[in-house]
Amino acid sequence: MLRWAIIFFVIAIVALLLGFTGVGAIAQYAAVACLVVAVIFFILNMVKKV
Repeated sequence: MLRWAIIFFVIAIVALLLGFTGVGAIAQYAAVACLVVAVIFFILNMVKKV
């Protein structure tokens, strides 16, 4: 999930630099969502090991 978040952040940056604000905003939203899910999975994995 972290890899997908990085990919979406790169897509968002490139889209915003090229002036595609709608695509950039959607890619940024997807990246944040993937990042949140990755952090939740990480926390659950750490709690599970305790």
